[in-house]
Amino acid sequence: MQSAPIPPTGLPASAVNAEDLHQEKTSLEPETGLVATGALEYVNEADEPTDEEFATLRKVPAKMKWVSIALCTIELAERASYLGCSGVVKNFVNRPLPKGGNGAGAVAPGAAGENQTAGALGKGTVTASAVYNAFIFLAYVLPIAGGIIADTKWGRFKTIAVGTGVGIIAHVLLVISAVPSIIEKGHAIGPFLLSLYILSFASGFIKPCLATLMCDQIPVKRPTLKTLPSGERVIVDPQTTVQRYLLIFYFCINVGGFFAIASSYSARFVGYWLAYLLPGIVYMIMPLVLAFLYKKLYHAPPQGSVTLEAFRVIGTCLKNGGWKSIFGGSEKFWNRAKPSTILAETGSIDHSKITWDDLFVDEMRQSLSACVVFLLTPIFIMADGGIGAQENALSAAVTLDNAPNDVIDNLNPLTIIFFTPIITYGFYPFFEKIGYPLKPMTRLSIGFMLGCINMIYGAVLQWKVYQTSPCGYYASTADVCEDVSSISIWALTPLQALPAIGEIFVMVTGYELAYTRAPARMKGLVYAICLFSSAISSAIGLACSNAIQDPYLIWPYVALAVACFICAVIFPVFFRHLNEPTRVFADPARQAGQLQPVAGEKVATTANTSSEKI
Repeated sequence: MQSAPIPPTGLPASAVNAEDLHQEKTSLEPETGLVATGALEYVNEADEPTDEEFATLRKVPAKMKWVSIALCTIELAERASYLGCSGVVKNFVNRPLPKGGNGAGAVAPGAAGENQTAGALGKGTVTASAVYNAFIFLAYVLPIAGGIIADTKWGRFKTIAVGTGVGIIAHVLLVISAVPSIIEKGHAIGPFLLSLYILSFASGFIKPCLATLMCDQIPVKRPTLKTLPSGERVIVDPQTTVQRYLLIFYFCINVGGFFAIASSYSARFVGYWLAYLLPGIVYMIMPLVLAFLYKKLYHAPPQGSVTLEAFRVIGTCLKNGGWKSIFGGSEKFWNRAKPSTILAETGSIDHSKITWDDLFVDEMRQSLSACVVFLLTPIFIMADGGIGAQENALSAAVTLDNAPNDVIDNLNPLTIIFFTPIITYGFYPFFEKIGYPLKPMTRLSIGFMLGCINMIYGAVLQWKVYQTSPCGYYASTADVCEDVSSISIWALTPLQALPAIGEIFVMVTGYELAYTRAPARMKGLVYAICLFSSAISSAIGLACSNAIQDPYLIWPYVALAVACFICAVIFPVFFRHLNEPTRVFADPARQAGQLQPVAGEKVATTANTSSEKI
């Protein structure tokens, strides 16, 4: 992983030798305050594997440090609050107050409420889809702003802290909007929408920074030889370490997401004020842990003009026929922005405008190559939960047996919690051990195939609901149909379980590509672009919200099944270059935090990149 420039005094552990690495006892504590970090020299050249050793020896991750585990608990709390609130949003907006309920959105007591659905505003599925998708869209667009601010101005930690403070305000307003007297007077929609979009703003500042801050803490920056107690020689690999960290991080996301079950049952049996209050209480863990960790972490410094540099690199590539060279060969296209090429063609360089070096252009090339993959991720995200309120409408049309219709959504995090350890500590190591490690594009292909199978099942199930509902093809329309299909809510279990397993392959691989392929000075922004795929899926859901209603609910499943299958074939065929390990495409000195361009200084016009291959 490329790293930010670092002064010698900023190194938390500059004198650590190889034996310390092997015993996993390296300290990551900075001496004081905010320091430039990233390039920690934990190994000497004797510890680095040769090309033959790298190709043949098994790759293992470094152990996870306690500060990284603590950052995972912050993510757990943030996701518990975010998903605990957002999980009940669709019913809150879609369904009216249940007949015989307590006025807070809860169902009627006893048999009368057995097949009722909690609700409050009664705006219908179209409005519910629009509100929910707009909320999700903002929550995954705003991370781009958060990533830019973190990379250029505030740094990751401060950006997270500001987002946390904003989130507290959102949770207070959300509880106010769900007070029964506010709902009764018809005034809930105002504070509800305001709180929802403030919460998306908070999430936008936290999401692009927390995982990258955690990965910044990895205790190994170069592939390192290590002998296990069994006598086996292995390689402690930075990229494998990042993968392991992100798998554990994703596990914690879903432990937090599982908290949404408490919100669903609170809304059903008590009311929405409690459903929104509980996530707010969990959220308060975040500022406490952040305050404790501040001096325990080391912090990658903001890099000022890096985002502007990135746009200038692309702009330079597009000059003098650059648009044509996009189609004539990527090598020629990217070479236009390299200072060495500019010097050779013009005889001079304006260092006030050209503030990057050749290596930064290669890093940009890697990043944008990964970003092409992120453009396809929305297809999987839509297959994981349907388009808009599609699966919510399906769950409202079946027999509930006194369970909240949105409780089925919580089987997704439960499945991830169960399967992540199996995949992390069993599935991946097994294939690594037998000499066939699952490369990124293979993992993506597996995930998309699971999404395809899931959508086929969804289409069949939706058809069966239409066939068994007293209302036929209007089974999900609340103002037309009060009766439900005889199919149980638990028949929807595969719709949550299959894509949940797929998420472990697709989403974590996307995060890994975002972190490992990004320049050190742009990791927050590239990670945010990865998250932006969720915004794209929400935008599509928002655009299709009028069509996501009876009697057309079968066809979105069919379309997504076909799209997922096509993507599953595309990844290993057209994106094989993204299977290359970090060692192949990243310059070792850059990984160690050296040779970073500094604005205002003369830039290097040559670079010894390990490979020009994307």
